[in-house]
Amino acid sequence: MEWENTPQSSNIEDRRGQGGGFGRGAGGLGIGAILIVLAISYFTGINPAILMGGASIVAGSGQKAPPPSSNAPPANDRMTQLVRHVLGETEAVWSEVLPAQKGVRYVNPKLVIYSGATQSGCGGAQAAMGPFYCPVDQKVYLDMAFFNDMQTKFGGGGDFAYAYVIAHEIGHHVQNLLGTLDKVDSIKQQVSRTQANAYSVRVELQADCYAGVWANHANDKWNNFINADDVQRALATAKAIGDDRLQTAARGYAVPDSFTHGSSAMRQEWLTRGLKSGQMSDCDTFSQ
Repeated sequence: MEWENTPQSSNIEDRRGQGGGFGRGAGGLGIGAILIVLAISYFTGINPAILMGGASIVAGSGQKAPPPSSNAPPANDRMTQLVRHVLGETEAVWSEVLPAQKGVRYVNPKLVIYSGATQSGCGGAQAAMGPFYCPVDQKVYLDMAFFNDMQTKFGGGGDFAYAYVIAHEIGHHVQNLLGTLDKVDSIKQQVSRTQANAYSVRVELQADCYAGVWANHANDKWNNFINADDVQRALATAKAIGDDRLQTAARGYAVPDSFTHGSSAMRQEWLTRGLKSGQMSDCDTFSQ
């Protein structure tokens, strides 16, 4: 992935080395933290078990989130620069694509980089949660340690795989601007848990597809800045973070009715669909 000559975003909040996270009780999360985690799960569709560190492949067998480092990486380290460029690329693409395809003005979100724990508009954020988007404050939250997890647990990583993760969260921001998240949240309050999970899956798969739409247009805009190997690495990541793979790794079996993000095959399919067409209309996961 050739990203060095693409635009950089200034919409980054670097909170590494700062405090501001919520505390943990002995042996696990305290009741206040559990309530916060459940609130984030409601807004983001992330499985609460994963947020609480129940899935070993995300949380490291329930290990506690690392404390904020007093020696934060410099603001110009390579991974921080990658994040700035990817966010800048999403801004450049969506500011054109969203008005052209949906008639909606794109509003740039903020991306918060933190270490260990921080506060979001949706409550406390911890490294074990992985990256997530909070529609309340329109910010993406990312502990950079997640990229290390991707290298060891989620398909090997790679720049475009990292970009896919960020673009997926920006896909949620696009959904928020379109009113999709509000509509789905309203529906989820009126249906069973199984049905609500199914709607969460559709939201997540659409964000995967929107990540593909971004990549399609970015590839055209910056003269083929991704290659076949980049795409394979992103697809490997999509496969590794499918609910069936995560659940099987965590407890030895998968329960489809409890899926909140979609199976590995589904995530790969929708990412590929957006990547091939570049059309948001091909990302209608709700009518499939």
